[in-house]
Formats: sequence, structure tokens, C-alpha cells
Amino acid sequence: MSQNQFIRKYKRISKSKWASHDKSTILLLADVIADSGGEIELGFTRYIYLHRDEVGKVLGISISKAIFDETDLQFEERYLEGNDMLLLILSYIDEIAEFCELFSDEFKSIFMLSPKEYFEVAIQAWCIQIENA
Repeated sequence: MSQNQFIRKYKRISKSKWASHDKSTILLLADVIADSGGEIELGFTRYIYLHRDEVGKVLGISISKAIFDETDLQFEERYLEGNDMLLLILSYIDEIAEFCELFSDEFKSIFMLSPKEYFEVAIQAWCIQIENA
């Protein structure tokens, strides 16, 4: 399993709306085409990327056109920040958690918790944050 499937540091300037600050991404969701012999083959029809700056601060997420089109949430663009980002993540939380389990070691190296533990706590915190907005 290649770490660069889950964590990617840009070698060139990002094309995201945060281009001048966008230095790396964490893949929160993608299509799993094959999972055999410890190698995972991914497709990118449906994806969610978490964008981070040079010190790891979250800038926002980018979503695929397929997710943009299928969600009931009405967003103006495919780059989301703040509560819009949290609402989208919460809408796909089960898929995201299941996907991140495929990269459990890499996930733990970033968040210091397993995906299951992290998302259990995060769901509560994000819901409170949205309610207080």
C-alpha cells in the first residue's frame, strides 16, 4: 500500500482555490476499484480531498463533480470551508470512515488515533460547532 495514495505533498503549485497556501492533501474518500494482495487500486469518480497548508492547517476540502451533483446540500462550488465543509463531511462520514480504515496506519500517523476513534469524537465536535454557528 503506497502512502502517497492517502497523503500527497504537492511538487508543483496546486490548482485549488487555496493555491498559494495549499501544500498537501489527505484523501478522505475515493472509489476502491480493487483491494488485492495488500495493494489498493483507486478510482477518482467520487472523491473528497482535505487540503492543508505547509504546517498541516486545514484549508478546506475539494469534492468531485459526482459528489457535488449527488449531494442534497446546495453548494455554489466544489471547494468548501468552515461549516459547509463540515456538513459535507458529516453527510459522507460513514463512507469516509470506512475508506480511511484502508489507510489506518497512515491515518494514525497524522491524527494519532484510528479512523474509528477519530471520527467518533469528531462527529460530536463538528455537530456542536455547526449548531453554535
